[in-house]
Amino acid sequence: MSSRQISRFRLQFLSLIFPLVIALVMTLPTRTPAQVITTETETMRIAEITRGLEHPWGMAFLPDGRILVTERPGRLRLVENGQLLPQPVSGLPAIVAQGQSGLLDVALHPDFADNQMVYIAYTAARDRGISTDVARGRLVGLNLTDVEVIFRGNRGTTTGRHFGARLVFDRQGYLYVGLGDHGQRDRAQDPADHAGSVIRIHDDGRVPADNPYQQHSDWQPEIFSIGNRNIQGAALHPQTGEFWTHEHGPQGGDEINIIRSGRNYGWPVITYGVNYGTGTRIGIGTHKEGMEQPLYHWTPSIAPSGMAFYTGDRFPNWRGNLFVGALRGQMLVRLTLEGEKVVAEERMLQNQVGRIRDVRQGPDGNIYLLTDARNGALLRLEPTGR
Repeated sequence: MSSRQISRFRLQFLSLIFPLVIALVMTLPTRTPAQVITTETETMRIAEITRGLEHPWGMAFLPDGRILVTERPGRLRLVENGQLLPQPVSGLPAIVAQGQSGLLDVALHPDFADNQMVYIAYTAARDRGISTDVARGRLVGLNLTDVEVIFRGNRGTTTGRHFGARLVFDRQGYLYVGLGDHGQRDRAQDPADHAGSVIRIHDDGRVPADNPYQQHSDWQPEIFSIGNRNIQGAALHPQTGEFWTHEHGPQGGDEINIIRSGRNYGWPVITYGVNYGTGTRIGIGTHKEGMEQPLYHWTPSIAPSGMAFYTGDRFPNWRGNLFVGALRGQMLVRLTLEGEKVVAEERMLQNQVGRIRDVRQGPDGNIYLLTDARNGALLRLEPTGR
């Protein structure tokens, strides 16, 4: 065979095999390669656990290593061995997903290992629009059984925005729920309205005897604080056990607050933010006697979402730091604390992974993120060299 014939044969062979190779490659599962990120005090790797989540909102780690993830359109999903199970958890109550509403946070009962109880915050229909509810059920396989609604927001809205709603159990077993003002700002100063407040209930929905309505007869009994605009991050302080939150401001004025019984956090009477577009003042300014000042605030806004204190061993230089996800700027913010004072801020992952919707420390000591997108991802931040 001449060299010309050999060359022609090679070209024919490649023309046949190349499309087959491309087709094979296109069918292989794709996963973003681990990225190595150097920060001020740690070096970490970003590992993609799974993708294909539709606007994921919250997550919870099961004792057997699986991860529960909520999708805002109304699905509760399970991630097992790094794979997103195709079938969602069944048995959820009726969920209305419009605008910013839908299935929001998920939390486990402190005694989940014994009772398998899962709690969800979601939006449900009302006579006048929708409002934020909380339900619980027993997780059995891929089913939520014995489901009961333990809290119902008392007034609906048609705005489609500002529903909160993070779920956190404290050390006494009380459940805190951070609620938004439903886009109707004055509701946050109405103690007869659940919107724009933090509620505190027993694990079955009963009202604790020491809730502040005992001192404020005009308050709804479930309400623990008022004057909160739109809480989308919450965590229990690892030393003090107090309930910390952050909330979206308007144009500027995102806040971190420590929520204490009977306090008024000011919205919309006082705020460090201004009206969208016009930049005009909201309320009376930034201070008023009897209303709380934020522990920390961001202007311009970062649109915070998700929050976690780091207490693990995987990143020793970050122990005691507070992590906040951000939708705007698509970043993870690390705050260094001295008591109740923020003394330093580092902005990481800017425009690298997408809009960060939730931040959690996993039982393995790594940091987990959810990205808010139609094809959202569950990511793990892990140290390099350890």
